[in-house]
Amino acid sequence: MRDFKSPAVKKKTRGNRRKQQKKQRNWRKLLRRAMRSLVFFCSAALVVGGGLLASRLLLDWGYFKVETIRVEHQQRVSKEAILELSNIRPGVSIFSLDLERIGQKIEENPWIATASVKRIFPRDVVIDVVERTPAAVLSLGYLYYVDWDGEIFKLLDAEDRLDFPVISGVSKEDLLKRPRQTREKLREVMQLLREIETRQGFNLDDLSEIHLSDSEGIELMTYVGGVPIRLGFGHYAAKLDRLEKIYKELQPKLMALKSIDLNVADRVIVRVATNMTVGKG
Repeated sequence: MRDFKSPAVKKKTRGNRRKQQKKQRNWRKLLRRAMRSLVFFCSAALVVGGGLLASRLLLDWGYFKVETIRVEHQQRVSKEAILELSNIRPGVSIFSLDLERIGQKIEENPWIATASVKRIFPRDVVIDVVERTPAAVLSLGYLYYVDWDGEIFKLLDAEDRLDFPVISGVSKEDLLKRPRQTREKLREVMQLLREIETRQGFNLDDLSEIHLSDSEGIELMTYVGGVPIRLGFGHYAAKLDRLEKIYKELQPKLMALKSIDLNVADRVIVRVATNMTVGKG
């Protein structure tokens, strides 16, 4: 017969375990490490503290106080005016100066394009300026100087020179409503003036005015006789080449001319004024 008795439960035997012995701490080694760390941190603290103390003593002693202020590359604007705008006073700490802010303050003078301020340790400050150069006068009801980059930078006063080409055809409304397009037009005019400046047969001395028109483009006015020279849009160098070939011949007759048109390719169309009376004397 089958034995339906439950099988005998085998007792689990535990294997012998080795008893782990606790390692003894090397207190001498730990103490040496602790002492080294303590010495390191104390040394670092002394170095930092000594540096701060030395810096404080130098500052209190006046070693880094401004003694000399130099202004470089200024011509039109006086050194005294630039120093007044900078508001830097001898004796102040050289570290207390906000160089960027000082440069921005100096640039408030309309003749100053850029102003760079530098510390020269231990006690000097250098202000390096780039001044604007007027290239033309813009007529906006009042007269304003325009530099070679096409920037309108100064309202003319009684002491300012007027012997520059006058730009007309630009309004205040253009500057307010179409500032980007108007600035691009002014830059285009400045590039044209650069081109004319290099010419021999027709140069800036022969020019009195530049008129801008959205429909007709650029028109030059001669200094003698105020004769309009129609350039239109683009290809100015080629058009000036054609003008220079005959301008010397035209100069004695300018008072009798109505216009000079360069808009027709490879031609110069000269119109003579009708009923022109040449002045006596």
